[in-house]
Amino acid sequence: MPRLNNPSPSPSRKREGNPTRQAAEASGRRGERLAGWWLRLKGWRILARRVRTPAGEVDLVAKKGNLVAFVEVKTRKTAAELDFAIDERRLARVAAAAEYLMPSYADPGDDIRVDVILIAPGTRPRHIENAWLP
Repeated sequence: MPRLNNPSPSPSRKREGNPTRQAAEASGRRGERLAGWWLRLKGWRILARRVRTPAGEVDLVAKKGNLVAFVEVKTRKTAAELDFAIDERRLARVAAAAEYLMPSYADPGDDIRVDVILIAPGTRPRHIENAWLP
């Protein structure tokens, strides 16, 4: 098989070299850590972080009593941008991933929901409970 002289980088390698993408990734990870901290202060136990499935990724899986929340975390530079950070398509992806993950994290009889935590500098995290209702 002939070798290409200039093979194009894989999509993941393209993202790794982009400074803007790297900054966004770092900001997102900080937001996820803050969201986990926020949930723990509210009595939640963090079961998992950044869980990938064939259906999508869930940022946090948290449990409080018999309630398991699959949490999408969105971090933005300003509070005004938070109003546009989440949409139905993104929530549907998280819900699909949550369905895939339920057997791994939920016990029989547990209630399940999809939550969103919105984070911007200078504001308290905004926790939207039960954000997805199909």
